[in-house]
Amino acid sequence: MIKISDTISLNPTELSWEFVRSSGPGGQNVNKVATAVQLRFDAKNSQSLPEIVRERLLQLAGSRATKNGEIVIDARTSRSQEQNREDALNRLASLIRQAAIKPIRRIKTRPTAASRRRRMEKKHLRSEKKRLRGPVKDS
Repeated sequence: MIKISDTISLNPTELSWEFVRSSGPGGQNVNKVATAVQLRFDAKNSQSLPEIVRERLLQLAGSRATKNGEIVIDARTSRSQEQNREDALNRLASLIRQAAIKPIRRIKTRPTAASRRRRMEKKHLRSEKKRLRGPVKDS
């Protein structure tokens, strides 16, 4: 089991790894070794995640989530396959931890009477300033 938090652990069988050739620096190594990692996690059908965390995770994943509810994380920053694998797993764990945090509901508030009064005074001063910029009328 891969421990994500105190309450969430992932079963390693729910993760699928794909290794592809990476672009960028590395010389001949780039042409021979598949160091880039693509981590796929089927969040929609995962038994390891509570329902509410699963929904928030798919929402947080954004473009990383497919239509089938699978999260794809691409890691290719390092020249080492092992470091890229670790990076992808850390990024998935971070995303799941973020989804596990229950968002704080916003409590609707109303502006105070004093703030409304100040706002109206500012509007009045501004309109007066603009009115005075107009053409001068002969009496």
